[in-house]
Amino acid sequence: MAACNSEKSNKVNFEIKIQELPEYVVGKEGLRKKILQKGNSWKTPLPGDEIQVHYSVKLEDGEILDSSHDKGKPFEFKLGQGEVIKGWDEGIATMKKSERAIFTIPPNLAYGETGSPPLIPPNSTLVFDIELVSWNSVRDITGDGGILKKIIKEGEGWATPKDVDEVLVKYVASSADGKTLSRSDDGVEFSLLDGYLFPAMTKSVKTMRKGEIAELTVKPAYYFDGVGNGIKQPNLNLNIHLELISWKTVVDVTGDKKVLKKLIKVGEGYDHPNEGSLVKVVYIAKLQDGTVFERKGSDDEPFEYVCLEGQLNEGLDRAVMTMRKGEEAIATISSEYIPGYQIEELATADFVLYEIKLVDFNKEKPFWKMDTKEKIEACDKTKNEGNALKFIQFDHSFNDDEKCQSNTLRLSCYLNNAACKLKIGEHQEASKLCSKVIEYDPRNVKALFRRAQAYLRINELEKAEIDIRKALKVDPNNRDVKLMYKELKNKQKQYVQHEVEIFSTMLSRFRASGS
Repeated sequence: MAACNSEKSNKVNFEIKIQELPEYVVGKEGLRKKILQKGNSWKTPLPGDEIQVHYSVKLEDGEILDSSHDKGKPFEFKLGQGEVIKGWDEGIATMKKSERAIFTIPPNLAYGETGSPPLIPPNSTLVFDIELVSWNSVRDITGDGGILKKIIKEGEGWATPKDVDEVLVKYVASSADGKTLSRSDDGVEFSLLDGYLFPAMTKSVKTMRKGEIAELTVKPAYYFDGVGNGIKQPNLNLNIHLELISWKTVVDVTGDKKVLKKLIKVGEGYDHPNEGSLVKVVYIAKLQDGTVFERKGSDDEPFEYVCLEGQLNEGLDRAVMTMRKGEEAIATISSEYIPGYQIEELATADFVLYEIKLVDFNKEKPFWKMDTKEKIEACDKTKNEGNALKFIQFDHSFNDDEKCQSNTLRLSCYLNNAACKLKIGEHQEASKLCSKVIEYDPRNVKALFRRAQAYLRINELEKAEIDIRKALKVDPNNRDVKLMYKELKNKQKQYVQHEVEIFSTMLSRFRASGS
């Protein structure tokens, strides 16, 4: 009898304690909540998740009507799918794992005017004691129910693969009756840009974290295109057990997916080269079939150059500028970013591969932070390495002496840049740079000589002869100009001979047709 009284006393004390707890209003339709035990996570379930709860329920002033504890296992349902009363869908969506709460659910969110005979009368307010045991996250990846993903094992961290990354996965794809249709137990690596097997694979992996394991339910539109691509199992859902083992980060360097850099070895620190940095690299350039067509530098003697000075193709230059000291990477570069090469195989190549190691670099002070003296010194230091005009162009802070010095350096930069353009076959650009020098100094022999070189290469023979004659008038004994004049005359003879041959051919055809 004493034990019975003690039990009643504990029950009364517990109910008094519940009454003293703060009560929260959930939503706008009268649902009330009191938290008995806080959860151990910050996450809450989302619509579609598979929920496991323990519960007991009673009328507002009545005895307990039902309890999952009596059944010995949690109650399971899918959140937000109309499988339970509306008050449950709204209330449990606010709970965290291991949280326990009392929900007071009004009739409009429970069984309404009809009730649920014989236990629940019409217009009953119900009181539920609910513990959120756990849940399996289910996501509608496509928004149309085409790919549903249930997380079996949570992944590490927060990052997920991006559109251009390369992923390593294991998977088993099976039919609704459990028959295995495709699998990769050892793992398969593929680029998310290219995809693998069927669209559902790529779309799902982009939502996963490293080490995550998921079960996918896939509708036909996302695994079979109707013309033989993907797995042929039309009109039936496909089940996929998918594990994201790891991925390699790929950087879309230029933003147009035409220069992609895949990280092979992480570099030191966080800094990377910028425009004007003196860089030391080792790289190997390969065609799509693996043929090596260029090598630069070694670990003992790396190749040195200045960023964005035209010494490398733009795609490779910009890829290196995303790297850190000691980093190793593979850059996939579209042939559109590799102008000027005279290698026959590149004419038909869609892209080339560069295996790159950034050995070291010295980061230059940005030119907009330099004073006038620093700009002139920087230009003088880099004038023989390419385009240093950024240091001295359009600067109105120079005094007269500095302006004179900067003009001299500017012309030197134009000429050196023109020489680079001639070497890589960009003859029109070379002629434009020389023209800028000639506008300022019409008697500049070096500018006249290099512009004549450019004109010769594009068969502008008359323009080339004008420049050569002007150069010889200034410097009649210039050996290089004389040799070019000889080359010009030979080309002119060849051109005349060619015209004679064409004219003779035309005459013979006319005579033949006349006869």
